[in-house]
Amino acid sequence: MRPDFRRFKSVVVRAGLVAAFLISFLNGDASADKKDLIQIAVLLDTSNSMDGLIGQAKSQLWKIVNELAIARRNGKSPDIEVALYEYGNNGLSARDGFIRRVLPLTGDLDSVSEKLFSLTTYGGDEYCGTVIGSAVKELAWSRDKGTYKAIFIAGNEPFTQGSVNYEKACKNAIENGIIVNTIFCGNHAEGISTKWKDGADLADGKYINIDQDQQIAYIEAPQDKEIASLGAELNRTYLAYGAAGRASKEKQAKQDMNAASVSEESIVQRSVAKASAHYKNTAWDVADAYEGGNIDLEKIKDEDLPDEMKGLKGGERKRYVDKIIKKRSDIQKKINTLNEDRRKYVEKEMKKQSKNNTLDAAIINAVRDQAGKKNYKFR
Repeated sequence: MRPDFRRFKSVVVRAGLVAAFLISFLNGDASADKKDLIQIAVLLDTSNSMDGLIGQAKSQLWKIVNELAIARRNGKSPDIEVALYEYGNNGLSARDGFIRRVLPLTGDLDSVSEKLFSLTTYGGDEYCGTVIGSAVKELAWSRDKGTYKAIFIAGNEPFTQGSVNYEKACKNAIENGIIVNTIFCGNHAEGISTKWKDGADLADGKYINIDQDQQIAYIEAPQDKEIASLGAELNRTYLAYGAAGRASKEKQAKQDMNAASVSEESIVQRSVAKASAHYKNTAWDVADAYEGGNIDLEKIKDEDLPDEMKGLKGGERKRYVDKIIKKRSDIQKKINTLNEDRRKYVEKEMKKQSKNNTLDAAIINAVRDQAGKKNYKFR
């Protein structure tokens, strides 16, 4: 074989390998750097009778988030995205079937809390098939077969209402790899007779009935006060930058207040959530943005810096941010250590009580079972 032909053949082979890699990457097959993902859409009935349901959702949001945060697959933590819909509220557009996408799939947990606390109840025409169909169609669901994708729909009227057939909507969901879990607020047998169980069965989901008016049992743990205090201290490590930074930092503080307003447990759970790897604010916090490679500290205009950093130049900025990152990390480690002991204490005390028949328990039990089938472990 002539030398020039061997060189040509070698180039062709290398080009073919590169092309194969690019095709594989574009088709979603390059898994080396692929991040695992959990996507959940929560569809809440906001008709007049559902004040208790909305109250449970508000008080238990951070407990549910923290359950997702401990999920691991192959030793790695997945990204988490949550979407929120409301339906059955006559204050919404009749043309849209009395439904509203409150929030698309997002990892911005403060926004999830903000939108959840903005919900109010009114009226009541509950079209389950319509809201499920909209969630399947409108949301940016992952195409990766390894992603855990689930809808949780909660309400108390017949599942059959509305112009969109619930059977078709649920079948379309599972054909797209999206599990539909149905949570009926009322008697177990009534939920079956009104087709809530049928909806779940059609989409490989779980049918669960809950008491939306049940008071959430708060088990006070010895670690709670210190965790809440550290959570407040954690907020002081966030440095808002840019035009929208101040508003976002105010939103963070507001969600602390919202959590504290519903229960003592809620502010503890929120503090734990802020100590997890899932609570990132790269769009407005200097430290998160710097660690994520989103900003160049030397190029930020002085007027866009937080007050604590105004006047700092070059290396001074980096040293200051490194100090803040270290302080935040230390606080988060303390919270996580305390929470490990807290979980053990609460689990032990829970065994002494009757079964929890509430929204958070319904979602957590379903997630553990279904995500477990996709090789997620919950420590």
